[in-house]
Amino acid sequence: MADFMGLMKQAAQLQSKMQALQAELDLIEVEGSAGGGMVSVRLTAKGDLKGIKVDDSLLKPSEKEILEDLLVAAHADARRKAEAVMQEKMKGLTGGLPLPPGMGLG
Repeated sequence: MADFMGLMKQAAQLQSKMQALQAELDLIEVEGSAGGGMVSVRLTAKGDLKGIKVDDSLLKPSEKEILEDLLVAAHADARRKAEAVMQEKMKGLTGGLPLPPGMGLG
């Protein structure tokens, strides 16, 4: 029975750490860019969009499709960076052990 109580205590501690990590991921921002920096997108490590920057040269009707493509590419770049930050933080929290399904951050 003592092992079960110890396991429950560890689970509660992990849940507390997960909640703190969730809050931390809201504060960490990553930036993705495309087109040689002509478009950049800022996201939180949880993937919430915080800002977009667009070079003035892309604000022409003839550049619309290019701008749209660059926004998608910059967002994808920022998402990859956000996921890398999240994985690194999770690795530190779990000691490198994979979490069971449903215990992730999302």
